[in-house]
Amino acid sequence: MERDASARAADLSCWSGDVEVEPIGGGITNSNFLVRHQGKRHFVRIGKDIPEHGIMRFFELAASRAAHAAGVSPEVLHHEDGAMVLEFIEGRALEATDLASPSMLERVAPLIKRCHVEIPHHLRGPAMVFWVFQVIRDYAHTLREKEYRSVPDLPHLLEIAQSLESRVGEVSLVFGHNDLLAANFIDDGERIWLIDWDYAGFNSPLFDLGGLASNSELSPTLEARLLGLYFESEPSEELFGRYRAMKCASLLRESMWSMVSELTSSVDFDFKAYTETNLRRFEEAWSSLQES
Repeated sequence: MERDASARAADLSCWSGDVEVEPIGGGITNSNFLVRHQGKRHFVRIGKDIPEHGIMRFFELAASRAAHAAGVSPEVLHHEDGAMVLEFIEGRALEATDLASPSMLERVAPLIKRCHVEIPHHLRGPAMVFWVFQVIRDYAHTLREKEYRSVPDLPHLLEIAQSLESRVGEVSLVFGHNDLLAANFIDDGERIWLIDWDYAGFNSPLFDLGGLASNSELSPTLEARLLGLYFESEPSEELFGRYRAMKCASLLRESMWSMVSELTSSVDFDFKAYTETNLRRFEEAWSSLQES
């Protein structure tokens, strides 16, 4: 698969003359490459639609363009069906330990808010919505249809999801990134960029905040700091409770994403172990939420 993707990256119509193609690791829903062409470096993403995960490349393109216009993400230089060429950012992908620093959160929180508020002003065409509870319900349908090994557990998980949706309550609608892994932040030494828009769509800000905290395993103190920076005030007990419910839902969604990927993905990755890790973290978060 990667060899085919590499050949596709080398054969794009935007190139004239020889190119050098170098794989970049880390992609699970696409293949990434560094392509050198006429003395310049470019970042190339190769990937098809993945309907079972709600990934539609037409919207990834629209979101990427809008994110660049909002000053959040690198420029899209070229696109073809299933391929996108972006400006290559010289910098370092963050790690979870970076986000455990209060000073880094002070840099990242305004960037997330800029994403949420500014991107809609530049977005063109039809819009996607990423409502985690609908994603969870749809994953359950897929898992039943494909006779996943843990189908008997689904009613219990869906019951918890319904409870979490009630706890989250009414939400404000913003433009969410919806996949805030540390590696999707690039620090070039002067500013931080946010990349990888294949799950983008309108959502509650609590999902991105909860996802960031969950993915980077932030302490409760840092979680409160993140919320304070984003909302520009100390989070109330009510807000923190709704945030914790959304964070718990993000862990359930990640678990079920991995369950579906066990059945559908051709990527060489231990999805079964990833499922078990995230289910354990979800169960711990749900237990803690019930006790509060």
